[in-house]
Amino acid sequence: MSVKSWRIVALHTVMLFLLFFVIFPLTLSAVSQPRNLKNRNSKTSDASSAIFQVEGNVYPLGHYTVSLSIGNPPKLYDFDIDSGSDLTWVQCDAPCKGCTKPPDQLYKPKNNLVQCGEELCAGIHLSNEYQCAAPSDQCDYEVEYADQGSSLGVLVRDQITLPYTNGSVVRPRIGFGCGYHQKYFGLNSPPSTAGVLGLGRGIVSFLSQLHALGLIRDVIGHCLSVKGGGFLFFGDDLIPSSGVVWIPMFPSSLEKHYSAGPAKLLFDGKLTSIKDLELIFDSGSSYTYLNSEAYQATVDLKHGNACLGILDGTEVGLEKLNIIGDISLQDKIVIYDNENKKIGWVSANCDRLSVNREVEEGFPRRYATDSGIFSDRCPAIYGTTEK
Repeated sequence: MSVKSWRIVALHTVMLFLLFFVIFPLTLSAVSQPRNLKNRNSKTSDASSAIFQVEGNVYPLGHYTVSLSIGNPPKLYDFDIDSGSDLTWVQCDAPCKGCTKPPDQLYKPKNNLVQCGEELCAGIHLSNEYQCAAPSDQCDYEVEYADQGSSLGVLVRDQITLPYTNGSVVRPRIGFGCGYHQKYFGLNSPPSTAGVLGLGRGIVSFLSQLHALGLIRDVIGHCLSVKGGGFLFFGDDLIPSSGVVWIPMFPSSLEKHYSAGPAKLLFDGKLTSIKDLELIFDSGSSYTYLNSEAYQATVDLKHGNACLGILDGTEVGLEKLNIIGDISLQDKIVIYDNENKKIGWVSANCDRLSVNREVEEGFPRRYATDSGIFSDRCPAIYGTTEK
């Protein structure tokens, strides 16, 4: 589902700011809800949170990344952060077709293939069409993205270094893809990252596996700076105790994605005729995409020049889907709480990384003045035209 950041779409030149809000017809969207951090289940009662420094930007790179240590001895790999897909994969020394990293930076399996008969293997296949000749066979995978990019490979399991905010470190064995055939599409060259960090809601996602092992709460959040960089966290210890706007996750066929709605479209604080929008929060997409009807309604209301980090999703094959991408998520702590089935956000200084929960005043505290997820500003990108 994710519109990978490999696909960089040019924007209109900006002169003025477009003030654009999505409001959900729910009481939770209009107030700041306090959070009770003491409500923990027994399985994860001793679990802490983990936090990672984020690099990258919307422009010119087109993606945000984190670095993870894999294996023993550990080796560092950089991953594109993607809340819109489940499978984590890294370029594989198999040999590899379509890999962008030199051989010494590829992941080399060491008798650690996931078997076809394992539950983890079944979790990456959406239908019963995938058949094992024998349960002990290797587990093959192929993941495709909305921009027609893809990765083909084999599922492996290895140690991942997880640094807790309390100073301790664990190294659980996590399943991920070893991709030996990648395809890239778009106007830019292939990405410089070693792979994709799948953070969706499916059972094979990085988050779901950590939670299943009892290592963290089933909660993830990110703060992407408009200046570049930011931080990514697993668990709920870093969620501000107040000021967060919460909305329920939308129950739909898109169960593996962070979906919300139905939403109404407002322009400059005023209702438009567009309603019942279902939205997918996708950190793997550089920009925000609206279906043609919603996009055209927005364009028809511009007066003068405007900045559009919003594109027509129908034109790129997304049909009726609406994707909230990185450009609309910047300078906000965005939280995906799978345990309570809700999504939250609060404006923050994402340039500042604080890992000490006890120092409350050290945590970003610049709250939103309204419940809109869209920022009233966007980065200036000059000299480009939309293709």
